[in-house]
Amino acid sequence: MEDVSAVAATDFEKNYELHLKHLKLKGLQPKTIEAYSRAIRRVGDYFDHQIDDLSEVDLVDYFTDLHETHSWSSVKLDLYGLKFHYEHVLKKPWVAPGLIKPPRSQRLPDIVTVEETERIFLATQVLSYRVFFFTLYSLGLRLGEGLRLTVADIDGARGHVHIRDAKGNKDRLVPLPTATHQLLRRFWQRHRNPVLLFPNRRGGLAGARAAKTPLDRGGVQKALRAVVESCGLKSTFRHTACATPMPRTSSRRASSSPRFRAFSAITRFSRRFATPI
Repeated sequence: MEDVSAVAATDFEKNYELHLKHLKLKGLQPKTIEAYSRAIRRVGDYFDHQIDDLSEVDLVDYFTDLHETHSWSSVKLDLYGLKFHYEHVLKKPWVAPGLIKPPRSQRLPDIVTVEETERIFLATQVLSYRVFFFTLYSLGLRLGEGLRLTVADIDGARGHVHIRDAKGNKDRLVPLPTATHQLLRRFWQRHRNPVLLFPNRRGGLAGARAAKTPLDRGGVQKALRAVVESCGLKSTFRHTACATPMPRTSSRRASSSPRFRAFSAITRFSRRFATPI
């Protein structure tokens, strides 16, 4: 029995390495590669590494148990990852078409008002996070898009920001409000990292200047949850919308807009509390 398990584990590891190679060769996004890889590891653990000839009954048992402890999103990702493995690694047909059909649901995002965003900015004590939150808000970016921003992506002369490797592996240009440009320039003058706009905070100011990686995703999310909780706002910010990017308006119009007031508040607060990076 031990010999069979050892052989199965060895074969599984070989196929798993091949699985990783196929994922990279297909040009999938890093998050998709990680999800499909995690799926195979989880399925392998469930079936003691013997996943080369799973029947429909086996798959029903696995996905039923998985649904008891994980979200529909995890179920779908494991399904897609396992189907990818069968198609590209094992070269075998999928034995259970139509096995899973998650319920359709359409949820509206929590809309954060301008006043609430101002409270979030003012309650954020760490300068890097404060500027990062404002940048996401004013440009309408996703978390990963903001973390990937580099100095070269900011085109002040043309008034736009180059967003790279966005959803669907596509690039796009977004308008750069004057207020955001000014804030980012002042922020960069603090850390002066030659590449990253939001360098990792490990090592303080000197470490930020030489950092090779951006702010930690988990750290940003944890900081936002803590700030939201301290403000007494909703904690369900996973699908939060902060309205639309700041318009590039004239100084007279901008000075009376709620967005400009939010920007003014964050810049005043940044000058008064000159916290480290």
